[in-house]
Amino acid sequence: MLTTRIPADWRDLQTAVANILSESGFSVEVEKVIQTVRGRAEIDVYGQEVVEGRTYTVLCECKNWAARVPQNVIHGFRSVIADAGANLGYIISTAGFQSGALTAAEMTNVRLVTWQEFQAEFEQSWITHFLQPTLNGRLDTLWRYTEPIPPYRLLDRLDESAQRAFIGLREAHQPFWSALFTMFSPFLGMPIPNLPLRARLQDVGDSVPTQVLDALGYRDLLEAALDYGEATLAQFKAVIDQAQKAPNKDHGS
Repeated sequence: MLTTRIPADWRDLQTAVANILSESGFSVEVEKVIQTVRGRAEIDVYGQEVVEGRTYTVLCECKNWAARVPQNVIHGFRSVIADAGANLGYIISTAGFQSGALTAAEMTNVRLVTWQEFQAEFEQSWITHFLQPTLNGRLDTLWRYTEPIPPYRLLDRLDESAQRAFIGLREAHQPFWSALFTMFSPFLGMPIPNLPLRARLQDVGDSVPTQVLDALGYRDLLEAALDYGEATLAQFKAVIDQAQKAPNKDHGS
């Protein structure tokens, strides 16, 4: 699951679906009017993904209805998918589907999914294309401050008091950030950890927010980790900004 948040209405659902596709590597248009062999049709979310030079088109219809989606909606959507030459179509329903709708979608390129099931469809792609690069990009400096090898060149430029303060911060925060970056590194090939992380991170100290340790969705975890990481970076920055460079330690680096 990417988030435990439930869309408030159909437009919110449409936006959330578009965001997942876009962050998973698709080019996306919302409420796109397309030309089919039978005429024009408006698609809630239109996505295209290029894989090894081949373009795949996905159409999404978002139904935040109180009632289950009936089979006539599936029949109509199947026609649009075929006429548009799309590879796959999703109908995302917050209330589910009538039994006739499920039957109508069998053996077709129409996927009938709940909001939670749609998230699961793109979970791995979203983590690869969005969570990992965002986490490593936004918090790259924090990773360098807390990685196993201390930042000796930086420490060498700080006075003794600032060095002690920096090392104190590093010792307090290294267990959590070293573990998190290892778990979500795109370079180490580690399996993506199940959530929540609390059971895996029992020795990271008391400073880690519960929103990070108890997050049940990967987007929720990312947002909480970014907030916590930027606050941690601000602590390191305050030490560095207040430090006076010792003249005999200036190596010109």
